Amino acid sequence: MEANSRSTGRLPAAFLTPGSSSFLDFLGVHSPELLPGNRTLPPLKGAVELPHGTTIVSATFDGGVILAGDRRATMGNVIAQRDMEKVFPADEYSAVGIAGTAGLAVEMVKLFQLELEHYEKIEGATLSLEGKANRLSTMIRGNLSMALQGLAVVPVFAGYDTDRGRGRIFSYDVTGGRSEETGFAATGSGSVYARGALKKLYRKDLTEREMTTAVIQALYDAADEDSATGGPDIARRVFPLITVMTEEGYRRLPDADVAALAREVIDARLERPDGPQAQVL
Repeated sequence: MEANSRSTGRLPAAFLTPGSSSFLDFLGVHSPELLPGNRTLPPLKGAVELPHGTTIVSATFDGGVILAGDRRATMGNVIAQRDMEKVFPADEYSAVGIAGTAGLAVEMVKLFQLELEHYEKIEGATLSLEGKANRLSTMIRGNLSMALQGLAVVPVFAGYDTDRGRGRIFSYDVTGGRSEETGFAATGSGSVYARGALKKLYRKDLTEREMTTAVIQALYDAADEDSATGGPDIARRVFPLITVMTEEGYRRLPDADVAALAREVIDARLERPDGPQAQVL
């Protein structure tokens, strides 16, 4: 039957039988070897350096949520890429920011995008934001064997919840454990510094533009302390990738808009290198 399907160019009958609304389950039945967590790594001698994505930051504001990332990828103590894109749309109202092993992380995002699209086509409806967060958790858990070998992927998932009418943020650990964050979140090598900056700058009443500026400030602070995080690069015109999700859906801020805000932050830092200061009381 397989030979016949190849000669006719048609899919096998099993592929056309209605089944699970999960593309991952479908792939696990018909081609489990294609799932990232099921792959067998070749034997290696000595340390092997792979490109890693670093800092991701997310913050909610009145009317939506922002998800942003720096652009640097590192390979050990070497800069592997200066303009890597680490934030991707998941669907119309959500996005994923990746930190960890770059190749596996990008592949996981593509599978996640396909998973959500497959569900929508099979069920005729979109998953709730909570359901999307759970699906991503399952995918990360499926990569646990790779994570235990040092190839970890630790994303941040953010989106606009059309049912609740507000932005929401979910963070994960390498086992797929999921936590919903309040206000803001960060992951990656510079996350400690970015989270510390946002802790002092975050306010619920900030506008979208003000929150975008706060996120750029947080990434700047992360780059100031963490060598694996890249700050705004004026000479190469490389700036953070910033996305916004509101009731109107997902959108990526134009590079020119991000560049203008980044230049404002840099100009202010010339007068105050440590950035804006929060009030003591």
